[in-house]
This record gives sequence, structure tokens and C-alpha cells, in this order.
Amino acid sequence: MQAPFSTISGFRDLLAAAPGPNEDARKGAQDRNGQLTKPPGALGRLEDLAIWYAAWRGDARPEITSPQVIIFAGNHGVCAQGVSAFPPEVTAQMVANFEHGGAAINQLSKAFGAKMDVYPIALDMPTADFTTAPAMTESEFIEALQTGWTAVDPKSDLLVTGEMGIGNTTSAAAVAVAVLGGLASDWTGRGTGVDDDGLARKTDVVARGVALHATTDPLEALRCLGGRELAGMAGAIAAARHHRIPVILDGFICCAAAASLAKAVDGALDHTVAGHLSAEGAHQQLLDALGKQPLLQLGLRLGEGSGAALAIGVLKGAVACHSGMATFAEAGVADG
Repeated sequence: MQAPFSTISGFRDLLAAAPGPNEDARKGAQDRNGQLTKPPGALGRLEDLAIWYAAWRGDARPEITSPQVIIFAGNHGVCAQGVSAFPPEVTAQMVANFEHGGAAINQLSKAFGAKMDVYPIALDMPTADFTTAPAMTESEFIEALQTGWTAVDPKSDLLVTGEMGIGNTTSAAAVAVAVLGGLASDWTGRGTGVDDDGLARKTDVVARGVALHATTDPLEALRCLGGRELAGMAGAIAAARHHRIPVILDGFICCAAAASLAKAVDGALDHTVAGHLSAEGAHQQLLDALGKQPLLQLGLRLGEGSGAALAIGVLKGAVACHSGMATFAEAGVADG
């Protein structure tokens, strides 16, 4: 499948023209929820999740049978600034681990019945060091967005996007500053575990990159400060909206990429929920900015889509209760 855009403006137009939820399905799901064999509101947030999912799938009594997990990988030229505790070679090594089924995300995808795909994007060609030049040219950025868009299986009924890329918490922090405002120190964390000196150096790198590429365009910020894997996730999240596939967002890096969509077009993330609250310090602030309440809070900070994949179980549980429970009439139980 070929992506239906070839320019940044074309991608922006697709975001603006993206479909919304099916209101008939939402109403039907709400009516069904009110008739299930339970006290009103007894399943708490699970009820809201099931209704939200039903509306986006256009089915008042949906099922989740074909979730997809996509991991995008990219390398970052900004690693030359000493922003990570690990060398860039680890990116390719972890991709091989994904492909051989040895990573945490492989186990979680398998546990929740998700098809998992891995897309390494030009690992032999790191992005430019964004303290000296835009991370990606427009053609490189479009190629990464297109890779994300075409990676989404239109037959899937739930999407998780994850990432791997040494140095990408630095890029994500820079994107967050540029898109959401504030200081570099507000958004920059320890990532893979840099020490105090490393954190200071990383914060300075983020500040210098944002100052160099001053822009009010969130997609330009993603191009100039992000990475190929961040752009890939953004393209996939946008494609999921096009196909009316709900999305579970992962941690700080995924949400930073998603923020560029949210700020480019109002409501661009209405088809998404936050899978978890990462232990990466600024993730809560990022979720607040996106208006997302996490489904889980387990202190995870692995990336790979791991927190969002774990949350597939929560959403599956919500939908299973909604669609599988009997109504009072079906069960022959007195209502009220």
C-alpha cells in the first residue's frame, strides 16, 4: 500500500481530513452498557474505554481479535554529543533481538495475541546532529512518515507503536520543548540512565537544538529535532486514524511524537489512549499536555511499546465485558 501523501503539507491535509468516531455506534454502546448485568458504573473506566473503542470501530458490540504492535528503529546523529549511556550500535543489536523474538515486547505481544512487526529505518544512516543541522531533510522525513503509514495493517483492530533508538529520549525531549513550550530542563530526563554530568550535557544539547531550529510548526519541529523512528510512529498513528483503528500510546518518546500530531491538528489523537505512565520524569507532564490519563502505572521505562502492549490486556478486558456480558433481559435478572 502506498502512502497517500508525498509532502508535509499533504500529510497535514490528511490529518485535518481524518474521520471521526461513529456516533451511532457510540450511542448503541452506551445503551448496551446501561442494560448490562451490573450496577451503573460498577466497571469504572472500563465502561468508558469500551464505549470509546466501539465508537471508533463503528460497532456497538465490538471485539478485539487482531491487534498489531509495530516497532520502529532509527539512529541519531546527536549521539555524537555524548547524550546516551549506550553506543549507537545497540540499536541494530536490539533490532536483531526483536527479530529473533528475544525482547520484552515480543513476550508481551505474544501474551496478548498481537501481531508484531519491526521496521528499522536507515540504521546505517543516522539523522544529522540537530545541534548543527536539521535532523532530517524533508525527503527523509516524508520517507519515515510513509514507512509508518504503510506499516499499519488495515485489517488490524488495535495498534501499538513502539521504538528503539539510542539517543531518542534526547530527540523526544527536544520535540516536546519545541511543540509544547517550556525549558529544556523541564523535559529532559536520564533516559537510559545517564549520570548527573550526562544529564546536564543532554539538557544543554536539547536547549541548543531547540534554539537553532526555532519554529512554531509542530511537524517541522519533528523533522528538525526528531528521529526516523519518531516520524515512523507519527505516520502510523495517523494511518490508524485513517483506518478507524484505535491506538494505545506508549511512553515518553511515543507521546512526544504523537504531540506533534496533536498540535498540528486539533483532535488528531482522539482515537488514542495512553497505555501507561512511564518512569521517565517528564512523561506525566506530557500526558497532561495531551489530556490523556494512563491506564497503567507500573514504573516502566523500557520503551519498545512495552507499556502500551501490556495495556492491550486492559482494553481487551473492557471490550470483552461490554460485548460478552448478558443484559438484564437476556439473563432474566430484575433490573433495579
